[in-house]
Amino acid sequence: LFYFLTVQPSKRFLRSAGPRHNSLKIVGSVVFPVKVYVKLNHNSPHILCLTNHLRNLELIDPIFQWNGPGGGLSSKNSSVQISPTGTLILRHFNLSGVYTCSIIYKLTAMQPDKKLVIKYLIYAYSDPKNYYEFTARYHAAPCNNSRNISFEKALLQILSKLVAEHSCEVTLIKSECHHVKMQRGGLQNEIFFTFSVASLDKHDKLCQQSACDASHRLNKAKHLIERFFKRQVEVSRKSSEPLPEIYYIEGTLQMVWVDRCYPGYGMNALIHPDCPECCVVCSPGSYNPSNGIHCLRCDSSLIYGATKC
Repeated sequence: LFYFLTVQPSKRFLRSAGPRHNSLKIVGSVVFPVKVYVKLNHNSPHILCLTNHLRNLELIDPIFQWNGPGGGLSSKNSSVQISPTGTLILRHFNLSGVYTCSIIYKLTAMQPDKKLVIKYLIYAYSDPKNYYEFTARYHAAPCNNSRNISFEKALLQILSKLVAEHSCEVTLIKSECHHVKMQRGGLQNEIFFTFSVASLDKHDKLCQQSACDASHRLNKAKHLIERFFKRQVEVSRKSSEPLPEIYYIEGTLQMVWVDRCYPGYGMNALIHPDCPECCVVCSPGSYNPSNGIHCLRCDSSLIYGATKC
């Protein structure tokens, strides 16, 4: 079953994200370039060398010619497939830019040739790298004491084992020991932990889709982390023993949700309103040097996906 998408001025894009989208067919326009978003290293939808008007007509002796950012396109290239009717499929897509198709045709055998040039703007995109960033504070041994370092390693091992069952990983971002002046009290040593919890790529075909979903697994891991710190408080309250030298300070666990894009990619709901949560390749005139979330302006950048200005 093929699904046709008629592109009108209010519908300027198609987002392709895997096998289930490969049966989609996208039609061009002579009014404006049609935007197409193709997931990085995936196949594009079927991109027709036709407008919606031409698709409903009989065309005599049509000749199709596709051109991409690197020049003429041909099925001799393993990453390009062009059908006899001019339909283009880009395989393992990674070359963003302007793609044009010229079609020469006749409506009747007696008429002279007509020529039409259709333009597409095809953007690679990737899903953002989402993760939770946690901060927590612990009462500590004197700063630079080896006991703090040993505790840090043990804590990370425990947290890593907690989330491993959900194919998530814990990464230490920073650990700093500070002297803290207490309210109406003296100084105490505290460790400020900052760590991230991110989902790993999961390619288990046997698992159910909902259980394999990265955000679902990440949410499970988040709850386990929160429960772990809550449990530490409960144990301390119930214990009649004095507090150990290193212990979690109640109420200091904080968490933020973080989006990041790969270098050369960024989010921009104004430029890409139809793919607002996608990390879309930076267009010429912009760049992203790090795993930030936005493409930054750079007038000297002339390529797609620039990582430096």
